[in-house]
Amino acid sequence: MLTKEFFKTKAGDPKPLTCEVKRKVRFDELDPLNVMWHGNYASFFEDARVAMGIKYGIGYTEFADIGVIIPIKRFFIDYIAPLEFNKEYTVKAILHWNEAPRLDFEYEIYSSDNKLVTRAYTIQMMTDKDKNLVLVKPKFYEEFCKKWQQGLIK
Repeated sequence: MLTKEFFKTKAGDPKPLTCEVKRKVRFDELDPLNVMWHGNYASFFEDARVAMGIKYGIGYTEFADIGVIIPIKRFFIDYIAPLEFNKEYTVKAILHWNEAPRLDFEYEIYSSDNKLVTRAYTIQMMTDKDKNLVLVKPKFYEEFCKKWQQGLIK
C-alpha cells in the first residue's frame, strides 16, 4: 500500500482526511487502444484534490489569497487496470498528515464494482509568488492543522 511505502506516520498523527468524487472517462480522453490515455489520469486526481480543498477550506484559492502557491514536487502513479470509455469511477483523495509545510496526497480510483484500478500520490510544496520555498505553514493552514490534530476535522 502506498501509505506505508511513502507516507511515514508516527504515534499521535491524526487520521488522514478523505474526499471522493465520481468521474466518467470522456471520449476525448481515450488513446488509440480505446482506453484512457495515461497522461489524463492527473485530471481525475485533480478533481478529487479540488473537491477536498473545497470540502475542508484548504484549496488553491485559499492558498493563493495569501500569496502561497502549492506546486506538485512529486507525482507517482501505479496503473493496475485501464480506465474505459463512459464507465463511471470513484476517485478518492486522501490527505496525509505532515509536520512540514506541504500537502501529501494519496489517490485511489475504483471501478463501479469497487475494484482498485489505479493508485497514486503527489507531494505539493508551498512557495511564495516568487517561487521561494515556504518554510513555515501559513497561519490559516497551521490553524487548520491544529484542529485536524485535535480531531475536530474529519
